[in-house]
Amino acid sequence: MLPLICHEDEHLLVVNKPPGWSTHAPAPYAGEGVYDWLRHREPRWANLAIVHRLDKDTSGLLVFGKTPLANRALTAQFTRREVRKEYRLATRAPVRFQRLEVRTGLRRAGERYVVAPAGAGTEPAITRFEVLEVSGGLTWLRAVPVTGRTHQIRVHAAARGFPILGDTRYGGEPAARLWLHAQRLAFRHPASGAEVQFHAPGDFTDDPARLLREAIFDPAETDTWRLLHGAGELADDFRAADNAPDFCVDRFGPYLLAQSAGPPGRTQLAYLHREVERYGLRGAYHKTLRREVRGCGGAAASPQLLFGEPAPAAFTVRENGVAYEIRFGEGYSVGLFLDQRDNRRRLLVNHVAAGFPLFPAGPAGAEVLNTFAYTCGFSVCAARAGARVTSVDLSRKYLDWGRRNFALNGLEPASHEFLTGDVFDWLRRFAKRGRQFDLVLLDPPTFSTAKGGTVFSAERDYGRLVRAALPVVKPGGVLFASTNAAELAPEKFLKLIHAALGEWGRRVLQHHYAPQPPDYPVVRAVPAHLKTLWLRLE
Repeated sequence: MLPLICHEDEHLLVVNKPPGWSTHAPAPYAGEGVYDWLRHREPRWANLAIVHRLDKDTSGLLVFGKTPLANRALTAQFTRREVRKEYRLATRAPVRFQRLEVRTGLRRAGERYVVAPAGAGTEPAITRFEVLEVSGGLTWLRAVPVTGRTHQIRVHAAARGFPILGDTRYGGEPAARLWLHAQRLAFRHPASGAEVQFHAPGDFTDDPARLLREAIFDPAETDTWRLLHGAGELADDFRAADNAPDFCVDRFGPYLLAQSAGPPGRTQLAYLHREVERYGLRGAYHKTLRREVRGCGGAAASPQLLFGEPAPAAFTVRENGVAYEIRFGEGYSVGLFLDQRDNRRRLLVNHVAAGFPLFPAGPAGAEVLNTFAYTCGFSVCAARAGARVTSVDLSRKYLDWGRRNFALNGLEPASHEFLTGDVFDWLRRFAKRGRQFDLVLLDPPTFSTAKGGTVFSAERDYGRLVRAALPVVKPGGVLFASTNAAELAPEKFLKLIHAALGEWGRRVLQHHYAPQPPDYPVVRAVPAHLKTLWLRLE
């Protein structure tokens, strides 16, 4: 059970949405909203339906319908205003009432909403406010929206002179998050007709980035994720203090690994100390981000200990119940790319997306080709699911590392193939022999250099890679194409792939575009770096 889930039955899924996560994806190539992420995560959630929404920065209770009966019943209750919703909010402005009902119209003005006279083409908006307490310079209020218009509570609070703390769009004082939380939800169950009520207290003082992570990870299954994702999550004061919009922090089991172009500043070090103490970790390391990573290796490129206990030469982390070996002393890369977590999980559970099983007949006996295998993270998950995996990489050292990952998970490496050499050479050999696979994984580095000096560039050569791979994908098989090349826009990436498909006359039967996972949030100023596409081919 994911921590954000409050209730699930045959008809309903109720979640406690953390702040900073949209209800649904705001654009085709932005990060997934909580609805999209859940819907594509489990087959039993494939038919989830949105019956109401919360703003991205508002936290709290959301109910999704799982069946047509639930969708109809809940929609009718929301339409008739029979669903009772209660929010908690705080403001620093003085409040001179005990109870207040606000009735206005609302209209859009750019990216904001403003009050307008009721009628004259505007939908009515009604919110009831009640003061709960005053303490620490804050006034706490209950808000009950009788109607459910976009930004309704925020606009009404601002219009009556008490903008919500953190709501700078509507005149509120700056804060790490919007201090608005949907804490109660009550309605009639769509099947039984009995009233059901849910309550989820809000946490306004904790770091919103941490709240997001703690909502989506089961600590018994996963102890490695991105804790802080650069400019997408750094508060203005944090960013300005050390002038580091690129500062990112990953957790790898008992250690934190920070990365930025320069050494950590005072504010960053204080943050790392707090997180190490909070999670009971052993220490923190730092990796210097480099524009040019080709040729980076050895101690000079490896993460450096900032404080705490030095990490052993190799230690183990868990991700979705799978063990991986991590090494901080092997150069620029430490053994696992965390932004591919959700894609690795798709192999584990044989489920790409709603209505898209990876192997319709099951993974047992399926043949999988993992190119640019690195330390074989994808390979381990495919093998755990029951497939037979062929892993190809230029580096024998990394393939040996992959074998150790197999052994860590009770898998016999000898039952699978590990092939050293250039991916293009091996694809030509497979095609010449007529060997085909049920799944071909393409996840090349942005740049790589073969022993003969040939340089692969994802931006320039991805189409050529797809063309080389298509002959070895079985009819009805799946091609996974992925890149983290920031310069390669999603539209161009997809164009390269579909051009290659057209040259070979391979028709797409199913497709799913998967952005980077929620712990790598996408913001307008920092577009998604990871682009992945799953394709079932005729």
